[in-house]
Amino acid sequence: MKQIKSYLLSLATYMTLLMLSVQLSAKTDTKTVLMVVSGHGQQQGQEAPGYEFDEFAKAYLVFKAHGINVEVASPQGGKVEADKYNPGKAYNEQVLSDEAIMAKLNNTLSTAVLKARDYDGIFIVGGKGAMFDLPKDPALQQLIADIYQQQGSVAAVCHGPAALVDVKLDDGSYLVADKAVNGFTNKEEKLFGKKWMPKFEFMLEDKLAERGGKFQSSDIMLNHVAVDNRLITGQNPSSTVAVALEQVSALGIKIKEMEQFRDDKTLGLVAEILAGNQDIKKVLSTDPDEYHIELVGMYGYYYLNTAESDTDLQNALTLMTLGQKAIKNPKLDMQIARTQQKLGDKVGATSTLKQILADKPDFEPAQEMLKTMSL
Repeated sequence: MKQIKSYLLSLATYMTLLMLSVQLSAKTDTKTVLMVVSGHGQQQGQEAPGYEFDEFAKAYLVFKAHGINVEVASPQGGKVEADKYNPGKAYNEQVLSDEAIMAKLNNTLSTAVLKARDYDGIFIVGGKGAMFDLPKDPALQQLIADIYQQQGSVAAVCHGPAALVDVKLDDGSYLVADKAVNGFTNKEEKLFGKKWMPKFEFMLEDKLAERGGKFQSSDIMLNHVAVDNRLITGQNPSSTVAVALEQVSALGIKIKEMEQFRDDKTLGLVAEILAGNQDIKKVLSTDPDEYHIELVGMYGYYYLNTAESDTDLQNALTLMTLGQKAIKNPKLDMQIARTQQKLGDKVGATSTLKQILADKPDFEPAQEMLKTMSL
């Protein structure tokens, strides 16, 4: 009888230890990513750029969907300020209603008190503020280096790679040296960053290249991700989801199929058009509610500023024309007319100008250009 009791006691102890082992194993299997945001924000009552909430939201939703634990940090810790954003966007709404992550975002951890061993990866969110405080945070630099050297993944998007420019590994080399890297390009900065660019200490593309990074990019504001082993960098806001998914994969987690956000889907179609796939125009016309048609037109408006060939001009014209009816703005219509003229389509330009004047008879730019067309 004593032998039976002893056996049952041993069995119970074994089962308890087994269950504890399983619980600990399950806990250990949960990955943790540290999301870092700029704390530059509003300083001493003076307007200052902060972090991009859109980027934070998109990346966080990817991590959450894959069961990854997320912590949030900034150089100084505490509450941080985002740049102006639209809270009505689907992904922002989801994050704003998530009390747990908003509590972390409203009381960020200070990078100075963090230990690399607590994280499997680090994701650096962009925004113009990242150009000011993240490159000057030695604690963040050490944290990035340590996470990378303990075989963790390092990811950054848009201006987030500014945090990487002075990160050195234990052998004295720069983290980005001889690696494929990406970030907000000089061309994008000149188009969209005119307000803060004069105050930057460096241009991100130039500095990454100076540190030995093999900089790569796509057309303005289109998704582009550079992956070099455990270093993952993205060009701009539209690259956020792709960067986060690459990091999920780097953490050894199987990628789940996720619904694309409307703006990302739209810019994906823009990329197809620029690549020569004109059939994509039919997709926009047959299923317009799935896409942000105004974004297509505005993209063409900005893309025109980068045009270097007739092909570029034609692509810009195609995109502007696709969004023309949705935008209904005479400034866009004038750019369409000027582009038509540059491409030698005098009839098309004249027709566009007459349509502008039919809606706005006193619109002087259209009147003046129409006069030159008849000369």
